[in-house]
Amino acid sequence: MPVWAKGTDVIPEDLRYTAEHEWVARAGDALRVGITHFAQDSLGDIVYVQLPDPGTDVAAGDSMGEVESTKSVSEIYAPVAGTVTARNDQLAEAPELINSDPYGSGWLVEIEPADPDKLDDLLDAAAYRELTEQ
Repeated sequence: MPVWAKGTDVIPEDLRYTAEHEWVARAGDALRVGITHFAQDSLGDIVYVQLPDPGTDVAAGDSMGEVESTKSVSEIYAPVAGTVTARNDQLAEAPELINSDPYGSGWLVEIEPADPDKLDDLLDAAAYRELTEQ
């Protein structure tokens, strides 16, 4: 069973998080962004993902796409300001990757941050765990 299977409390320690349930990891000079296990579990089966095109400038906190599930539609928010450098095009044909592998093949976009130090302003694993337990 994958480590992020339902019923487990998996919040990788090496990632940063937002209060909107996105995770952020360094990927070279870019930041890779996805939604957390908590978010995908709350949404249910994901059936559609809308992501920004590479080259799109995003501002921290602004909507940059949507995740649609059998339960609802949720906005995806930019965790930092910058430029989208890549998006996970696999999700167009297989949005369920977000459910099965939210911290791996279910990633959403990569952003070249305007200020790389802004990553440090995001929640660490302990703070995100506390947020999800409230």
